[in-house]
Amino acid sequence: MTKKQFLTKLNTSLKGLSSDDREDILQDFEEHFTIGLEEGKTEEQISASLGSPQQIAKELVATHRVEKVNETSTAGNIFRAVWAVIGLGFFNLVIVLGPFIALTGLIAAGWAVGISFVAAPLLVLINVALHPQIFELFDLFVSIALAGLGLFIAIGMFFATRAVKNGFVRYLKYNLSVVKGGVKHA
Repeated sequence: MTKKQFLTKLNTSLKGLSSDDREDILQDFEEHFTIGLEEGKTEEQISASLGSPQQIAKELVATHRVEKVNETSTAGNIFRAVWAVIGLGFFNLVIVLGPFIALTGLIAAGWAVGISFVAAPLLVLINVALHPQIFELFDLFVSIALAGLGLFIAIGMFFATRAVKNGFVRYLKYNLSVVKGGVKHA
């Protein structure tokens, strides 16, 4: 594959990145070709030594998405990072998507319990408004206790959510380093 073919395929495969990032990456690979040509290699040899432009683009996009989560950890950025890492290989579908779904389910369930417990007194008041003849003080006291417990659960879920997010981003980085060529031991 010639330099022009390689760079064209790389550019089209980098569609998930901004134009500035794509230009920087393309300039880096043009330098690889320039240095290789100075060393006496052909364009085909250089492109063969670099590897598949599509795979290079997948790795670069995945790295960019994971780094973007570190800058701003929104739900959208996390989902894009997960999908980018899954796109690196079929095996990642199992080892990334499975834990992601499990952790997301646990976090969502914890938040649902905390919020529903906090809303318990409001639900008792709605019940009293609809059916005043069945009001009991026990319901009110239990709902207030649940609201207090719900506040503790919500506070715990705030810290748990942050810890799980940070841990999962580290897991994505580790997975990305393994896919890129193995973990380097210091």
